[in-house]
Amino acid sequence: MKQETHKLSILEKVGYSLGDLAANLIFQTLMTFLAYFYTDIYKIPAGTASVVIFIGGFFGAFFNILMGIIADRTNTRWGKFRPWVLWTSIPFGVISLLAFTTPDFGETGKIIYASITYFLLVIIYSANNLPYSALSGVITGDMKERNSLSSYRFVAVMVAQFIIQSLLLPLALSLGHGDKAAGFEKVILFFAIVGVICFFITFLTTKERIQPASTTEKSTIRQDLTDLSKNRPWIIMLLVTILVFITLALKGGMYIYYFKYYLNPASQAAFLEEIGFNSFIGGLNQAITGLGLGKFEWPEDAPTSANSLFNAGGIIFMIIGIMFSKPLADKFGKRNIFGIFLSLSALCLIMFNFYSREAIGIVFITQILHGFTYGVTIPLLWAMIADVADYSELQNNRRATAMIFSAMIFGLKIGLSVGGAVGAALLSTYGYVAEKVEQTESTVSGIKMSVSIYPGLVFLIGALLLFGYEINKKMEVKLEAELKEKRNK
Repeated sequence: MKQETHKLSILEKVGYSLGDLAANLIFQTLMTFLAYFYTDIYKIPAGTASVVIFIGGFFGAFFNILMGIIADRTNTRWGKFRPWVLWTSIPFGVISLLAFTTPDFGETGKIIYASITYFLLVIIYSANNLPYSALSGVITGDMKERNSLSSYRFVAVMVAQFIIQSLLLPLALSLGHGDKAAGFEKVILFFAIVGVICFFITFLTTKERIQPASTTEKSTIRQDLTDLSKNRPWIIMLLVTILVFITLALKGGMYIYYFKYYLNPASQAAFLEEIGFNSFIGGLNQAITGLGLGKFEWPEDAPTSANSLFNAGGIIFMIIGIMFSKPLADKFGKRNIFGIFLSLSALCLIMFNFYSREAIGIVFITQILHGFTYGVTIPLLWAMIADVADYSELQNNRRATAMIFSAMIFGLKIGLSVGGAVGAALLSTYGYVAEKVEQTESTVSGIKMSVSIYPGLVFLIGALLLFGYEINKKMEVKLEAELKEKRNK
């Protein structure tokens, strides 16, 4: 292999990060609003929506393994992974729009349409995001530069998450003039156009520097799979990835129900008035109605307002947490920081179970703490997976970057599918009725548990698994030094 230590320009880091901004405009929508979109907008029964999300995501997850095999064996003048970002950009935009369009079919037709479009979306997401993620493992082999690249990348993710969790519903209401279905379609169309442009920029501004040497890199699919099965850090990171995304999908998809059906609407309205939020939105409405748009629905709809502000606060502090991630990881190692802050964020989630319906302020403070602690972990997951690729190369004298990342995105998809499906299934189990003003106490209790105890415990299990992950700070330094020496030879 060629020497792998390279300093990256700010332009390349920003250009790379835009690829995740593009993908996450859709991914965050799936994680946060898919169950809500199917049950409350497209009017698919909650139990059926659960099955659609689980089956579609499960088959999409297995496609990641195939995509990893294909990407590792792709050879073009542009590299192995960059071409896939380019090739899939326009199909990604088109299929995203189709998945959030609501044709007027009967119930069976709606289920078939939702199943097909969701399945196609997770397939194209894999074909795009697996090579994109693997690209981070071949842009540079410098551990500090890799940590820095991950930080840039996940600031972009947080920007997308802020847009989705804080602004998507108000934008949909505004652009649809109160019609959520029409508003969703218009917002996703805009996201699709922006996403295609961002993917093009990622392709144009990045470069694959770690090139495989033909004498050491040829391997069979069976060898790659055997290598993975013997790679303990990979197995642990696969399990951790599954658990993290189960949590994110479950809590993210249930927050809107927590605000709508558990927290007291009058208390939410009073809180928004006290902090000056309603005055701010009133001024904003005057500005945007002058542009010919419908006004945001926030002042009249306290739960939507509070949920959006709640998400915004968490995301802002996630971005602050990301800023602390690199210096902490450089000093103490990725594994230690990841485990500590994942545990702290889990405790914050669990606290949501113990607050009264009127405790709006403390709910917001806890979300800020959760956002910061979880934010520290965000860049570390993918940087650790790149380290696992280095570990595998040193152990096996072969580099299978895309295969390793494909397995992790497999875990992501499984986690997303299970978390989303569990959320919809819990709604069905606890007797949720879409758009019913007063839900039963059992339903409300289930919603509260679904944003607190259940996801918090899953996070804690993930943190405990990291005790078996052997790539600590000392091994990180050893891996970088030995691979640099090997490649220089």
